[in-house]
Amino acid sequence: MLFVSIVLDGAGVGDAPDAEAYGDAGSHTLGHVCERERPALPTLERLGLGLTADLAGLAPADAPEAAWGRLTERAAGKDSTTGHWALAGLVLDHPFPTYPDGFPPDVLAAFRERAGVEGVLGNRPASGTTIIAELGEEHARTGRPIVYTSADSVFQIAAHVDVIPLEDLYAMCRVARDEVMTGEHAVGRVIARPFTGSPGAYERISAKRKDFSLAPPAPTVLDALRQRGVRTVAVGKIASLFGGQGVDAEIKTAGNADGIEKTLAAIREAAAGDTPTFIWTNLVDFDELYGHRNDPAGFARALEAFDAALPDLLAALPDGARLLLTADHGNDPTYPGSDHTRERVPVLLAGGASEAIGTRETFADHAATVAAYFGVRWDGPGTPFL
Repeated sequence: MLFVSIVLDGAGVGDAPDAEAYGDAGSHTLGHVCERERPALPTLERLGLGLTADLAGLAPADAPEAAWGRLTERAAGKDSTTGHWALAGLVLDHPFPTYPDGFPPDVLAAFRERAGVEGVLGNRPASGTTIIAELGEEHARTGRPIVYTSADSVFQIAAHVDVIPLEDLYAMCRVARDEVMTGEHAVGRVIARPFTGSPGAYERISAKRKDFSLAPPAPTVLDALRQRGVRTVAVGKIASLFGGQGVDAEIKTAGNADGIEKTLAAIREAAAGDTPTFIWTNLVDFDELYGHRNDPAGFARALEAFDAALPDLLAALPDGARLLLTADHGNDPTYPGSDHTRERVPVLLAGGASEAIGTRETFADHAATVAAYFGVRWDGPGTPFL
């Protein structure tokens, strides 16, 4: 048995009932990308993506090759951790703390004292590439780490590897995770963001990024699957979002293309064996490279690249396997600002019946569906749509 779930990070389809409360009324990531760029997505169109929302250039399939529908976020918050935890059946009542005005003085004082640094640079929400470009030279001159945040609940530390060696950067992040960002400041993730290069040509070292995540406070569907002998394989940033909890194998990636290639390899490996396997992949480029950077053209190109890879993924599935496509939140690259957007997310489920699954009331239906496929008892929220 094999179930593959791929999260197109940030690929929302608008229409969240509480979007206005989050300041996101009118956001519609895939709708606006399709309206502006008209990407060619023949495989997604055949599966039924055009039935999940009004997407310019994508016809509603007359005979869709997958079940189709939408999920509604009920958890508080619109960050990656909240979205993925909800997809795993852990729905938060309260959002993680965020810092739109930067971290308060007491947090920075505690970090400086416990990490043993004289001071920090930045301390504001920012794009990682932008803040490194702005502060890289001062960082090299002073040796002070660059601390910043985003719309997500994150405490990020950027450092040039020739200024603060990689292991020292990781040690700073462990201090921040274990001793500073706790209690009311317990952010979802502390992230090490190493970079290299010279002024005007700094480059982040994505392969050496490291996330220090808050552990889920309750079991998720990943735990339930493992307890019943289902092997759980996390591709991309999935494992980091759960602090490794419930994950048998973590496969790190360097962007969408690498994530697709490694997912395909994982499918072939699982198909060649006889161990029930759940593969959960996150494709981060939609969100990180294009949503946050207000780049609808780049978002469209990434969708086309994924669409072109889909036939190989589908062909690799053994009989009885399932492939599910969804998202964790929106990140409308045409919307004012560069934050995530509160949106419903699409669902396409290939390998079984081709039918409408409707607009579901919670992301947790994803967890219930995966558990039901494997015949695993799931006592958490959600209703399967198999």
